[in-house]
Amino acid sequence: MKPNIKLAETRMPDGARMTLHSHDGSFCIRLDGRDLMHSLTAASELLLGDLALAPFAQLASPRVLIGGLGLGFTLKRVLEKTNAHAVVHVAELMPEVVEWNRTFMAGLNGSLLQDPRVTVLVEDVGVVLARASRAPYDAILLDVDNGPAAMVMPGNTRLYDNRGLQRLGQALKPGGRIALWSAGIDRAFAKRFATAGFKVEAVPARLHATSKSSSYMIYVADKLVVPRREV
Repeated sequence: MKPNIKLAETRMPDGARMTLHSHDGSFCIRLDGRDLMHSLTAASELLLGDLALAPFAQLASPRVLIGGLGLGFTLKRVLEKTNAHAVVHVAELMPEVVEWNRTFMAGLNGSLLQDPRVTVLVEDVGVVLARASRAPYDAILLDVDNGPAAMVMPGNTRLYDNRGLQRLGQALKPGGRIALWSAGIDRAFAKRFATAGFKVEAVPARLHATSKSSSYMIYVADKLVVPRREV
């Protein structure tokens, strides 16, 4: 049996222990010993990219923001779905996660960080969103924590409260789209999303591409365009 090897370790701002592990060519990031993400169960991260970019396949130069680098699978799909003129920003709070991708996981998706379309922003995605109204995005993909029910950092819930949803709307172009990964159904959140000026759809997501049942949920929210009044 091939060993499970701990490659690196760091601490979250709240003191939680985050570790990177490898096993027989696969990678896993754990939080205090619990699996947070695994390279063998990336179907939902790929679907996140598919759903977010679906309306913009023919757009000349789309602007895209990915909140959360993780193991790079969402970035992989975004780059596959956009052309050479796309602008892709990746906001990742933990500099160690970026470094792990560039080093230990360079052969997985880490080399994608060298793509000229990609700019890595080592900061809180909430800070990026707060200034994005000056240069809004066509698509925003959020894979932060466990979704609206934060597990890693309780402060992440501010992304999904009423003020956070208002900030998301301001960071998005009219007709733009948000795709948000969630560990499960959150009907109260979906209702808040709808009342914040979005058309919302909940799309079930599988753990594996071949799974018979869905484990996660992706919320797809299109920013409604308010019709202009004739004067």
